[in-house]
Amino acid sequence: MRASLARRIVAEFLGTGLLVATVIGSGIMGERLAGGNAAMALLANTIATGAALVALILAFGPISGAHFNPVVTAADAMEGGVLWGEAPAYVCGQVLGGAAGAVAANLMFELPIVSISQRARGGGGQLLSEFIATFGLLSVIWGCSRLRSSATAFAVGAYITAAYWFTASTSFANPAVTIARALSDTLAGIRPRDVPGFIAAQVAGGAAATLLFRWMVPALSGAAKDVVVPHKGQS
Repeated sequence: MRASLARRIVAEFLGTGLLVATVIGSGIMGERLAGGNAAMALLANTIATGAALVALILAFGPISGAHFNPVVTAADAMEGGVLWGEAPAYVCGQVLGGAAGAVAANLMFELPIVSISQRARGGGGQLLSEFIATFGLLSVIWGCSRLRSSATAFAVGAYITAAYWFTASTSFANPAVTIARALSDTLAGIRPRDVPGFIAAQVAGGAAATLLFRWMVPALSGAAKDVVVPHKGQS
């Protein structure tokens, strides 16, 4: 049987927090060490994020499913995985964990605890990028969890690594991470005014992918318990 809701929420809090700390921290480190080379800074940020994502999914997946993402939680609830009554607790854990991860990254690099980002990420191209990034992420999750759930962690890490480079937005694809990144005025940041548009595009992309896979794979709901990976444990 599944782990208790409290244990699953703690897993989502920790996983999302460590993911955000990786995204922001590696962005700061990359920017400091790249000597002004933006491509090198982004590459460092990309590799660290993709690697951490694989590790965190493997570590926390058996407890909570390793969603770390409100869009993934909502999509799972749409298909009967997470109960709708539990979804708000998942989302709260993810958002609070992301904020804690941003604070931790700022403190590790001796920056203000919270520094509201001034990095502009507006425009139609950025929003389309977030729609496509999140559509692709949910497509990878649904496609892998249906047949090869053991490979999902690696597939998700690989997809996000690639999406950093083929999308104009560098693939946030996650409302909790988007909110958290507004709390750090660094390479990974985003202006608060740009956050709502990103989140709307992410929700639309995730819903579109879930509805499409529901049509392409009528038995999709049977895989919902395996999103992102199977999560059974002691209650």
